[in-house]
Amino acid sequence: MNTFLLAALPLALLACSGNAPAEEVAAQASPAAPAGAKPFAETVVADFDSPWAMTFLPDGRMLVTEKQGTMLLVSKDGRQRRTVATIPVDAAGQGGLMDVVLAPDFATSKRVYFSYSASGQGGKGVILSRGLLDLAPGGERLREIEEIYRATPFVEGNGHYSGRIAFSPDGRYLFFTNGERQKFTPAQAKDQSLGKVLRLTPDGKPAAGNPLVARGFRPEVWSYGHRNLLGIAFDAQGNLWEQEMGPKGGDEVNLILPGRNYGWPNASNGSHYDGRDIPDHQRGDGYEAPKVSWNPVISPGGLMIYQGALFPQWKGDAFIGGLSSKALIRVDLNGTTATKGDQWGMGARIREVEQGPDGAIYVLEDGGESQGRLIRLSPRGGTAS
Repeated sequence: MNTFLLAALPLALLACSGNAPAEEVAAQASPAAPAGAKPFAETVVADFDSPWAMTFLPDGRMLVTEKQGTMLLVSKDGRQRRTVATIPVDAAGQGGLMDVVLAPDFATSKRVYFSYSASGQGGKGVILSRGLLDLAPGGERLREIEEIYRATPFVEGNGHYSGRIAFSPDGRYLFFTNGERQKFTPAQAKDQSLGKVLRLTPDGKPAAGNPLVARGFRPEVWSYGHRNLLGIAFDAQGNLWEQEMGPKGGDEVNLILPGRNYGWPNASNGSHYDGRDIPDHQRGDGYEAPKVSWNPVISPGGLMIYQGALFPQWKGDAFIGGLSSKALIRVDLNGTTATKGDQWGMGARIREVEQGPDGAIYVLEDGGESQGRLIRLSPRGGTAS
């Protein structure tokens, strides 16, 4: 890529506006998802203050994170909530309390993993921590909180933290996304975790056998050349899927393979915000191309791969929250291939998508201009209980 393409970001990209970073605000001009009948009924379960992520406990209760640092334990019907942790986060711009995921052995260990942005030496970065969830009635609390990994290096700025978490199907490995912090070149740098998918042990250490150590990369790196990785999930066949926010155009769904380079900032199906071109992905360019990309953008939020019985026609498909597109997006997954499916207008920025124990699909609005609601999606004509 020519040197001038790696010039400093335009001010419009560096600026952030509350919970809607400038790149997402710029994307508001893209066409909204078409209106029309949706194949699901919507039931509002609860309302939160700028929620970011959620996960279900085995008994149907939920953990919900809010941008300003509050982690809530919420009843199945959404009517009761208790603060189980207050995390000291740096919530400027795209920062805040981010993902939350149960350990694979949660039923016995009670361990919860979560990510957040913080200030430290050199600037700001994303941190991976864990704690033990005490569920004693009346005393529910996340205890013994410990930091187990932090992005390297911390840098100035308030964007592209990423911070999504996924455990491998066998429970042996933890995959953690580190965004390139709107700095471009870290995505290709061997000595940094930024712009990478990482494979760690459950204790936050680099997993043995990671594929890029012999090439001089940090030992935790699994794949590189990423921008802002806001969703990561395994399908039933063990394939690892990731979605990331592109620049002006070029939002992506990727099949994550060990050791591969996904191109950023040298290749993208989008352009810079000031109109400068970025070479598109092309066969033979040495970069792993996305399986699906969008231009105009959807501004993807959370990623979920549906495995329930309530919507059998969608089993195995990926669901993505749309921020600037204010939509819920479905992607058809077939083995290691993917194609665009449906895009339903939701009337609000969708930050998170999860499958409930009942097989329903749950979406979290982003807050800010929307209400931050948790909405249950069930088959139209079926029960909304």
